[in-house]
Amino acid sequence: MTTTQATADASATKTAVKRTLVGRVVSNKMQKTVTVLIERRVKHPVYGKYIVRSTRCHAHAETPYNEGDLVEIQECRPVSRTKAWKVTRLVTPAAA
Repeated sequence: MTTTQATADASATKTAVKRTLVGRVVSNKMQKTVTVLIERRVKHPVYGKYIVRSTRCHAHAETPYNEGDLVEIQECRPVSRTKAWKVTRLVTPAAA
């Protein structure tokens, strides 16, 4: 096996680790797109108090999800200008 074949085999088997996050669906008014709110707790650098920071991102969803559903999203290639995540599974349905 030559070195070019070895590097080609190594690059073919190398896959990127995709990030997964869990968040709540806050909007489902678009077609095949949901807006997911991801909250995280961070410690304030000076005061030491824990504060809640949030991020909203658009995720591609083939099946419809309701507002309030807790979903898991995974990073993917850009689907559109604002979508670079896809919904992988429903963690908890919204309370009725």
